Amino acid sequence: MATTQLSLQILRPLPAAGQTCGRQSYSFQSRNSAIRTRRNMKWVLRLSLVDQNQPQSQSTGVDVKQLVDFLYDDLPHLFDDQGIDRTAYDELVKFRDPITKHDSISGYLFNIALLKNLFRPQFFLHWVKQTGTYEITTRWTMVMKFMLFPWKPELVFTGTSIMGINPQTGKFNSHSDFWDSIENNNYFSLEGLWNVVKQLRIYKTPDLETPKYQILKRTANYEVRKYSPYIVVETNGDKLSGSSGFNDVTGYIFGKNSTMEKIPMTTPVFTQANDAGLSKVSIQVVLPLEKDLSSLPNPNQETVSIRKVEGGIAAVDKFSGEPTEAVVCQKEKALRSCLVKDGLKPKMGCLLARYNDPGRTWRFIMVWHRSKLF
Repeated sequence: MATTQLSLQILRPLPAAGQTCGRQSYSFQSRNSAIRTRRNMKWVLRLSLVDQNQPQSQSTGVDVKQLVDFLYDDLPHLFDDQGIDRTAYDELVKFRDPITKHDSISGYLFNIALLKNLFRPQFFLHWVKQTGTYEITTRWTMVMKFMLFPWKPELVFTGTSIMGINPQTGKFNSHSDFWDSIENNNYFSLEGLWNVVKQLRIYKTPDLETPKYQILKRTANYEVRKYSPYIVVETNGDKLSGSSGFNDVTGYIFGKNSTMEKIPMTTPVFTQANDAGLSKVSIQVVLPLEKDLSSLPNPNQETVSIRKVEGGIAAVDKFSGEPTEAVVCQKEKALRSCLVKDGLKPKMGCLLARYNDPGRTWRFIMVWHRSKLF
């Protein structure tokens, strides 16, 4: 099945009502209260909170800073052959996520091994912070492919882990995961189970090169991605849902250039609008990542140009069906509303990404993405 996205670029976080984005005065003295606080906080405020002056460990003999440094080194090995260092955990360590629980380090390691065999997970650690006298919080992204299904669906989870420290042993005695994509993170969460099931559906994009990005956050309504730079060939379009100009930009990669070079096809086809009315539109094809801007042949048509996109942070929404102008505009408004509600300020315009040839794929198998950049 083909795919489409809409993205919006993000400028900066917005302060919550009655608050500022500067330093706040919140207490992290209790582990339970910290969990409740994080569960209700918007993600952007969570990020600002953990960057405040961290609570100082009292004279307990526990070197929390050393444990923070340890996690930076150890957690990236969560699913590789080296694995995590079990000696940093009490034998009776309580592990909880919305659909799994274990009460020993052996059970925790068994769960890790099971995920390795079934999902081939990739774990990305974003940061580690002390957030209480005996508490450390981490933020992470985990990407997994379910190997038992022929289409090998990709599952993405982002969130935070709150790790409790035993003051008597200086080791971790609890590990609680909180997913960004659900509200009920208590065990056993039917919402969490359904979140997993939904990601197992048949969802396929063409097996072609695409711009590189990392998912920083996945909510119930959108993903936040960090895109690496890429190069596009582009020309003017007529509307977001249209295909005007598509033959011109694909003609460039099929050899209509100064050296008649044929360039491999990539995905997706972008349509970008930079104004509030979504009326000034360009259509773009991404060039292979190994291509260098200075060495690319010149387009034969004056209306076609090449430029480098510097990448950046984008909020992305996926949807299926035909991306008519009315549908795209409705999706753009809905995504913008979600971002503002979550305390984020999107730029004007949007970027529609189509993973099928515009106007050539049967409508009933179309899937689209829309995105707003911050």
